[in-house]
Amino acid sequence: MKEQKPHNKASAWFDDLYSEHKDKQENIPWAKMVVNPLLKSYLEEAEVHQGKALVIGCGLGDDARALELAGYDVLAIDVSAQALALAEERFPDSKVVFEKQDIFDMPEKYNEHFDFVFEAFTIQSLPVEFREQMIGAVADTICVGGKLLLVAHKKKLTLPGPPWPLKKDEVDVFKKYLKELTFEIHPSTMVFALEQFRVLYEK
Repeated sequence: MKEQKPHNKASAWFDDLYSEHKDKQENIPWAKMVVNPLLKSYLEEAEVHQGKALVIGCGLGDDARALELAGYDVLAIDVSAQALALAEERFPDSKVVFEKQDIFDMPEKYNEHFDFVFEAFTIQSLPVEFREQMIGAVADTICVGGKLLLVAHKKKLTLPGPPWPLKKDEVDVFKKYLKELTFEIHPSTMVFALEQFRVLYEK
């Protein structure tokens, strides 16, 4: 039997939670059943949306569907097969490709492949020891000239996770790989974070 990698062990509980609440999806803590508002406002602000887009940790698919409607060809990945099945069920007419993938072990064909990548709250769902490795893995998927929109909760207190919100210097690790175009702080309604980052990068 193939040995499970440490980050796989840390994320294995996702599939159990999706399976447990597949008939009551409102009980999934992060499943808001609407597009992320910071992605929504970005799509409304930017004029052109075309090319290949990637949604990391797509969950129930709302963000992927929004990107599709904006004009992108979308690949939406998640480590949870149950989440992907629910997303496909919710959007039966969508052309989004929902695919079980691990951002730490993406196929070579997806290296520098995407014109736009959306990452919201996935990095903070894993323990901090995986943080820098995941940031590098996300950056690897973006083509030259492509953009990343990052949304992440800002760390307020030291609390047992998950989630493990990010500090400013952790967000800034992305600048090792990408050029920062805009950096914004927005309010958050979460009890563990009063604010969240929205950062746009370009490769």
